[in-house]
Amino acid sequence: MDRMSIAMVGTRGVPARYGGFETAVEEIGRRLADTGHRVVVYCRTVPGETEPPPAEHLGMELVHLPAARRRSLETLSHTALSVRHLVTRRTDAAFVFNAANSPLLPVLRAARIPVATHVDGLEWKRAKWGGAGRRYYRMAESLAVRWSDALIADAQGIADYYTDAFGAPTTLLTYGAPIIEPGEHKLAELGLEPGGYHLVVARFEPENHVDLIVDGYVRSEATKPLVVVGSAPYADEYTRRVHSLADDRVRFLGGVWDQELLDQLYAHSATYLHGHSVGGTNPSLLRAIGAGAAVTAFDCSFNREVIADAGRFFSTPEDVAREIAGVEADPAGAARDGRRSRELARGYDWDQVAAGYEELARSLATRAFPERRPSGRRRPTAADLPSVASAAPVTLPDNVVSLPAPAPAWEHFRAAQQ
Repeated sequence: MDRMSIAMVGTRGVPARYGGFETAVEEIGRRLADTGHRVVVYCRTVPGETEPPPAEHLGMELVHLPAARRRSLETLSHTALSVRHLVTRRTDAAFVFNAANSPLLPVLRAARIPVATHVDGLEWKRAKWGGAGRRYYRMAESLAVRWSDALIADAQGIADYYTDAFGAPTTLLTYGAPIIEPGEHKLAELGLEPGGYHLVVARFEPENHVDLIVDGYVRSEATKPLVVVGSAPYADEYTRRVHSLADDRVRFLGGVWDQELLDQLYAHSATYLHGHSVGGTNPSLLRAIGAGAAVTAFDCSFNREVIADAGRFFSTPEDVAREIAGVEADPAGAARDGRRSRELARGYDWDQVAAGYEELARSLATRAFPERRPSGRRRPTAADLPSVASAAPVTLPDNVVSLPAPAPAWEHFRAAQQ
C-alpha cells in the first residue's frame, strides 16, 4: 500500500498554536503529506472567528468542527463530532490523540477503522481535575488499552507506566526538537539583553510548578529578572497565586505567539526553568534544548530522560533559589550546559518521528497487529500512590452528538468539573 488515507483526531488542530499535540500533528502530518499520503486533520472551530477557516494547511486537509465550551466537555464533544464525520469516509488508519477520547474508540472499531491512540501523559495526576475527573481519566487509560489497535507513548516513562499498569505494549514515538539558530534583535523590544534574564514558558497549571519556580526565584538573591511566558484558560485562582508570590524582579509577559521572539527568549536566557512534571516528553523543553538553552528542570523521570547530563534539577523552592544562584555565579558552566543541550536535541528528529508514524500507519492499514489485546485491567503500581482521591497535586520522581459510548465513562466525564 503506497498511498494511505490517514486521519488525525482529538486535538485542537492546525496551524499549531496551542500545545504539544498540535505541534506533533503539524510536524508529522506535513511530512506524511509530503510523502504522498492523504492526511485529514480534525480541527476545533474558533469562537468569534470571522474569516472562514482554511481547508488546507501544509498539504493536510482540514475539517473544522465545533466543541462544547466547557473544560470538562471540550475535548470529548469535539472528538465525538469528528468521529461521526470520519466513519462515513474511507480511511486506512486513524491516530487518536489523548486517552480521554477512548470511549469513542468502539465507534471507529465498528466502522472497521484501525486506530492507534497517543495516550499522552498521566492526566489523572493533574490537580485541575476533581475526583470524578480523575476517575474518568484512569478509566479512559484502561479503555484505550482495551480498544486501541496500538498505543503510542512519547516518553519511555509513559511506556514503562503502561507496561507496569496494564501489561500493554506501546510504540515509543517522541517529539522532535528543532535545531534553532535565532538572532537576538527582538529582545530589545522587551528591554532584555542576551544572558540577562531567567525564563519560564508554561501554561499556568499546578503540575507545571510555575508557582514553585516564582517562589524559589523570589527567595534567591538573583540580580537578573525572571521572565514568565504563559497563561491558561480556566485557571484564574492559580494565576492569582503565581502573581501573589512575585516581586518586582518578575516580569509576566502572558502568552507569546511570535515564535521568532519565543525562540530568541529560549536561546538567550541565562537558564530556562522547566517545571512540567506529568505530561511525558514536553515540546517546550525540546524547543529550549534545540535553541541551546541551559535548562534547570523539575526533577522527574520525563525531564531527566530528555536533559540527561546537560542541566540542573529542582524539587523545592529552595532548590530553585540554589540553582539560580549557581547559574549566575558560573555563566561559563551554564554556557557548557547549553551546548550540551543542543547536542542532545539532535537525537529528537521530526523526520524520524514522522517515519515512525508512517510505519505504524502502514501496520494499522494492513492490520499487522495482534488480534488479542490486553484486557485493560489495571495492576497496582507505584504511580498509584498517593491515592488519586487526594486533592493535592501529585508529582513524579507534555454541540455534543450522541454516539454509542459506554454510559459510565460518559457520565464520569460529564461530572468531572461539576
